[in-house]
Amino acid sequence: MVIGALLAGAAVSISGLIGFIGLMVPHLARLLVGPDHRVLLPASVFLGATFLVLCDGVTRFLTSPTSPSEVPVGVITAVTGVVFFLFLLRRKKRVDAL
Repeated sequence: MVIGALLAGAAVSISGLIGFIGLMVPHLARLLVGPDHRVLLPASVFLGATFLVLCDGVTRFLTSPTSPSEVPVGVITAVTGVVFFLFLLRRKKRVDAL
């Protein structure tokens, strides 16, 4: 478990917060297309790419053209991911309560 945690930490330190998409998008794709992996894998690929392009567009929209700084795309993916995982946790609690 320690080796797995160290490898995951190393991967995130190299890829940055954009790697958070790899955690969120497969869950979202499973909600949209179901658990069949023949459909889930391509859906995750296209949904992840689309999500990253949309997040990049949002970051470019939030900054003015004359501004020398830019909002990192990882901020948008992290905020979206937190909201999504809170949704999943809340949904899981309701399913367990039934």
